[in-house]
Amino acid sequence: QVQLVESGGGLVQPGGSLRLSCAASGNIFRVYGMGWYRQAPGKQRELVAYITRGSSTNYADSVKGRFTISRDNAKNTVSLQMNSLKPEDTAVYYCSGDVATTSSGRAATYWGQGTQVTVSS
Repeated sequence: QVQLVESGGGLVQPGGSLRLSCAASGNIFRVYGMGWYRQAPGKQRELVAYITRGSSTNYADSVKGRFTISRDNAKNTVSLQMNSLKPEDTAVYYCSGDVATTSSGRAATYWGQGTQVTVSS
């Protein structure tokens, strides 16, 4: 089994910053891409940022220049630094990881349980 556990959500005022972290653990051979997604009430889950094992990154247009994704391959962790937060960033944020559990197996996508981020004055 593979578990992803997020931390760092909370309430912040507009213009503020938060840092989300996610750690993968369990029966892991290798973690490939890792990402952050979010889901606001009444909306579909959307990609926020994605980072490959080689640290190539991809961002949603709505967060470019404000959010930064990073990872530590040795610790199987991924982080999301969120600056200049806006009320429209309010959502549950989910961590994802594409994880191979054996050297010959295909990677499967695992998800964290989500962490709430609320941007409000």
